[in-house]
Amino acid sequence: MEPRARAGKNVGKMNFSHMELAQLLYAHGDVKNPLPETVRVLDEILTDFMQSIAFEATRAAHYSGRQKIKYEDFEFAFRKNPAFLGKVQEVFEKQREIKKAREILKDTDDDIMKDAAEEEKRREKEGDKAGGGGSGGGGAGGRGTAAAAAGTAASAAARAEEELGEADDDAEAEADALGKKR
Repeated sequence: MEPRARAGKNVGKMNFSHMELAQLLYAHGDVKNPLPETVRVLDEILTDFMQSIAFEATRAAHYSGRQKIKYEDFEFAFRKNPAFLGKVQEVFEKQREIKKAREILKDTDDDIMKDAAEEEKRREKEGDKAGGGGSGGGGAGGRGTAAAAAGTAASAAARAEEELGEADDDAEAEADALGKKR
């Protein structure tokens, strides 16, 4: 079916918004508020262009024995105009890059959240062990409090050591290089 045969349903209607087309015209050097006739003509030109390209892509897909249109069908439709073909390829390449970046970000976010949850559970377990063992049998008053303080101090020291992370490794490596013992 020829695209002009189906164009009858869009006669007299605007397929794009007036504001979008006005901004497009302004971006390409027209006045800020173009004439309504200019916008209407641009709408007809764009609609006709898009219908003809979609028709060519559909024809290529049908010739290949497919019902659905693929990216390659649009490449085939634009094969005679290298400028359009280059733009289409550029857009699809950017789309692939964005998709890959989103996957990486999603994986990274999931891993970060999982690691944070595991770290929190581990700290809760350490806190329970230090707090539960020291303050559990405090019959003499001072002994339970002292044990709890010692457990809290040990827990704080362990956290301080954890926070150093790789800096801790550097200090050990430097001491080994100088031949000093800790």
